[in-house]
Amino acid sequence: VANGVVYVGSDDGKLYAFNAATGQPIWSAPTGSGIYSSPAVANGVVYVGSWGPNLYAFNAATGQPIWSAAIFVTESSPAVANGVVYVGSTDNRLYAFNAATGQFIWSAATGEQIGSSPAVANGVVYVGSYDNKLYAFNAATGQPIWSAATGGAISSSPALANGVVYVGSLDGKLYAFNAATGQPIWSAATTDGYYIVSSPAVANGVVYVGSDDHTLYAFNAASGQSLWSAATGDYIESSPAVANGVVYVGSEDHKLYA
Repeated sequence: VANGVVYVGSDDGKLYAFNAATGQPIWSAPTGSGIYSSPAVANGVVYVGSWGPNLYAFNAATGQPIWSAAIFVTESSPAVANGVVYVGSTDNRLYAFNAATGQFIWSAATGEQIGSSPAVANGVVYVGSYDNKLYAFNAATGQPIWSAATGGAISSSPALANGVVYVGSLDGKLYAFNAATGQPIWSAATTDGYYIVSSPAVANGVVYVGSDDHTLYAFNAASGQSLWSAATGDYIESSPAVANGVVYVGSEDHKLYA
């Protein structure tokens, strides 16, 4: 959601823009194929990946295409920072493009495909890979800074707060690493060790994440101590959002929870 407009991709191969207050359609724009990537909006441009294979940039007001870049994007959602758009690909690489022109800047290899969405902070871009590692790259050059191992593939997207990067893994654990060095700080297991596909959210010293064991978890962000958990009726692969003291998350039981 940006400037009163909600943007969303569909399996019908189109990106849609709706009036956020009324739901009235504003525009739709075709991509090469279905969209699993979540759009990002910056400086009047909306970016989204498709199975096309392409990363697309559209005028956020009109839906007019600005540029596209031919890479395979699956679930990875673009992140935009300092005039650069970053996105992961199924060819085992993280890409950086000029956000205004689509000009290729750099790509950096991981050991497996990237379904995780990158997070950018303090000149570093973080992304998880299916090779069981979280990576940190120099955001300007793509040079590797560190990688940190988890016990399973990472399709969860990292979240950063107070010098710590948090990410879930398919080994059923949530991990906290030092964002500067990659040193592990703590890991916390879900009750039944089910996959964590959900991406964590951090607010007020608490990190929230969903699990395929049908549960939303809250952990102390500094220590990893379990604070509480709440059950839903099915997998939670949606990522929680926190606002005004309430945490919201969707479940595959067809319900939204608060």
